[in-house]
This record gives sequence, structure tokens and C-alpha cells, in this order.
Amino acid sequence: MSILPTTASTGTTTPAATSTTSASGADSTMIASNFTTFLTLLTTQLKNQNPLDPLDTNQFTQQLVQFAQVEQQMKSNDQLTSLVSLEKSAQSTTALAYVGATVVVDGSNAQLANNQASWTFNVSKPATASITIKDATGQTAYTGSFAVTPGAQAFTWDGHGNDGTLWPDGAYTMSATAVDANSQSVGISTQVEAVVDSVDLTQTPPLLSINGQNYTMDKVKQIVRPGYTPQTTATSN
Repeated sequence: MSILPTTASTGTTTPAATSTTSASGADSTMIASNFTTFLTLLTTQLKNQNPLDPLDTNQFTQQLVQFAQVEQQMKSNDQLTSLVSLEKSAQSTTALAYVGATVVVDGSNAQLANNQASWTFNVSKPATASITIKDATGQTAYTGSFAVTPGAQAFTWDGHGNDGTLWPDGAYTMSATAVDANSQSVGISTQVEAVVDSVDLTQTPPLLSINGQNYTMDKVKQIVRPGYTPQTTATSN
């Protein structure tokens, strides 16, 4: 013999179907109500059963266990939702702390301002790096070759082209390749140092705006204190 709670068997529809937030609370209330109803029916039938023909309690036990499992799962879901909310709040707080800070991120875009734009090279062994700097329209502003040493070193462009023309302030992109003494290709990466202009908290995870481009916080390689000057190994002038 099997007893199903009245509200469950009638297929009653609750307003929770139209709202995810209200659904959790409504479902919890329904489970609690059904669970109470089930226990009431169970105890009533056990009290009034025929001693000569006792009811099969196995089905009661199985349903009791199922109710308990569902209730526990819903509680776990509520706890997970709370943890996700706390994690989002923590990410937002951390992201806000970056606004106004000078950071180093992987990238090739830098801003030319006051006749200066800076990038950072990173190579694994001594090599000769060939660089090309282009403006926002893709026009080549500067090209050059420089010796680079293993590790990170800064490159500063003074805004002058190869013909001496001074380029206007704005966003510029650097591309770089490198070869060793045997003309074998060497891996080279570029990074930029810039101030975090703003943070978009509507995204998950939050996005940091740096030099007009968006970066997640895991892309930040270094936070630079004010007044710090990295080692400069090459300049365009």
C-alpha cells in the first residue's frame, strides 16, 4: 500500500513556476507541508490498522527516506546559492580595489601620452627582438631591432617614427618577434603597464578596463607601486 501526499497527487501548481527566486521558497514550503501530511497519514493508519492484517511498512519507509533526501538536497542547494552570492560579492570587492592602481598585464596595447609609451619584453634566452608599432588604424608608426636578455625588460617608445615624425597621443599596438645568435626563433611575450581605469561589476567575473581593453583579474601579473621604475634595456630614440 502506498500513500501519496494530497497536494502532490493532485498536481497543484504554485505561483513559483514564474520566478526562480520564489520557486525555492515555495518548493521548500511544499516539501515541508507534504512531509507533515505524510507523517500524519502514516501514524493515523498505523494506529487504526487491522492487527490480523498489518500494513506493509516497507513502502512507508521508502517514501519517508525519499522525502528526507529531497529536503536535504534543497537545503544543500540553498547553501550553494549563498556561497555563490558570497563569492560574487568578494570578487566585486577585490576588483574595486584595483581601480586607480598601476598593474602589469599580458598584452600588446599601450597608450602614447606625453611622448611616451611603454611595453615589457620577456624572453627565455639572449636574442635580437624585432618590433613593429602601429596606431589604431593599423598604420605602422615605428619599427626597430634590439638586443634583449633573458627575463623581463622594459621598452619605451618616445612617439617618434623612423623618419622623425612625432605621432599623436593615443592607443598603439606592438608586435614582436625574436631570434637567437643562430637565427633560431625565440619565444617572446609582451606586457603592458597601465592604470586600471574602471571595473565592470555587471560581468562575472568582473572586468578591469586597462588601456581601453577589458581584462579579468587573473590576467594581472603585477601591481606596481607609485614611483617604481622597471629596468629599461631599450628605447626607440
